[in-house]
Amino acid sequence: MYAIIKTGGKQYRVAKDDILTVDLINQEEGSAFESDQVLFVKTGENDYKVGSPFVDGAKVSGKILDHFKDKKVVVFKKKRRKGYRKIAGHRQNYTRIQISDIQA
Repeated sequence: MYAIIKTGGKQYRVAKDDILTVDLINQEEGSAFESDQVLFVKTGENDYKVGSPFVDGAKVSGKILDHFKDKKVVVFKKKRRKGYRKIAGHRQNYTRIQISDIQA
């Protein structure tokens, strides 16, 4: 059984006991995660539900494991022959969650 959920403007395929890295979710570490924005659920070989846009009554629940920052991305700008150089960095915030249950 697996489902496709939407969180943070992106879509993820999840199954039970999956560990997933998503954009930052503003909840405490160790708290429960629930999403009712389920786009697709497959329960059997030929048994599935497709939402328009979301599947009615479907829910994915899990646990927030931790929050972390990704590696630094260096942004370098330069204009040739003008003496213009600019360096900036960015580290994206992420949340790691573990899926515990899919209800269809």
